[in-house]
Amino acid sequence: MNTDTSVAENRVHAALAPARLGGLDLANSLAVAPMTRVSASEDGVATAEMADYYAGFARGGFGVVISEGTYTDTRFSQGYPNQPGIVTSRHVEAWSRVVEAVGATGTPMILQLMHAGALSQGSHYREDTAGPSAVRPLGEKMSEYGGSGPWDVPRAMSLDDIEEAIQGFVASAVNASVAGFAGVEIHGANGYLLDQFLTDYTNRRTDRYGGGVADRVRLVAEVVERVRRHTRPEFVVGVRLSQTKVNDFAHRWDGAKAAEIVFGAVGAAGASYLHVASEGRDWLETARLDNGETITAVARRVSGLPVIANGGMHNADQADRLLTEGHADLLSLGRGALANPDLPHRLAKGEPLEAFDHMILQPRADLDNARQWRERRAAA
Repeated sequence: MNTDTSVAENRVHAALAPARLGGLDLANSLAVAPMTRVSASEDGVATAEMADYYAGFARGGFGVVISEGTYTDTRFSQGYPNQPGIVTSRHVEAWSRVVEAVGATGTPMILQLMHAGALSQGSHYREDTAGPSAVRPLGEKMSEYGGSGPWDVPRAMSLDDIEEAIQGFVASAVNASVAGFAGVEIHGANGYLLDQFLTDYTNRRTDRYGGGVADRVRLVAEVVERVRRHTRPEFVVGVRLSQTKVNDFAHRWDGAKAAEIVFGAVGAAGASYLHVASEGRDWLETARLDNGETITAVARRVSGLPVIANGGMHNADQADRLLTEGHADLLSLGRGALANPDLPHRLAKGEPLEAFDHMILQPRADLDNARQWRERRAAA
């Protein structure tokens, strides 16, 4: 949020007002977006450094903290080396310490559940990858997450593979509850497994999970319904969805009608909120669908759920307009939060923000690299 673009004088920024997310009462409408940090142990155990990293956002005033994508089974779901998991008892115990550190400020934390599917870029933790169809993903693996070269061609998942993936989401949600999280966010965005099923060019199936958009969204809805059924009523079950992908920034859904089908199916399955990701800096234009509505406005209208908007929310005026004009209920920030872990406090005081520096993620997007970046900046 660039504070040199000011909201109306003498008015508190809309994002600083208290908010609700599912059954959670939040201090404000600002959420830390999920960001891959590849900083867990080799076997996916969250570290003390991760606890301090996440607690820093809570101390900085964010209303809710959403974790990085966390893998849900040990067969196909892991996407990156040093990605955290929520599968074993050691995973649960380690995450409970992170939740405790964040919760010391009274801030709730939500765990994002992620199955990478065909976008898995580590060869040392599996022999092959799996996706809806045997289609090589676009682009190349991401160096900042430890990958290089083209993506592997995945094996087409059998119905048994799909059921195993669903069970992984369910078991991981239960584990997250045990660890003390206020809820989970099911990652159905950005090109990972559930989004691969939703996307026409990666899903060429002819069974009940392939075909038109109403069939391609079926797996997302089934995961939501099963997680909802196996967790306590007050446990938050959010879903992240997006048009764009980490390997395809140009992709868009087939207009408002497709969006209505997707959001309607996910809402009907029992989601607590929708998190619509990555529409970019010029959000109010790039998020518009063919009927003139923004994608989040469609999500709110169709689902009746709280909607989190993501992408370019560091711009104060744009962020304020999204909330006051009814495009979204909450806002999530990624890179703006990385550069300014105390962003809500700065916004409340009218203080300028630090610009995001891509070197904080280079050559690797981990916490050790971020620490060295801070040390170099302090010494300069």
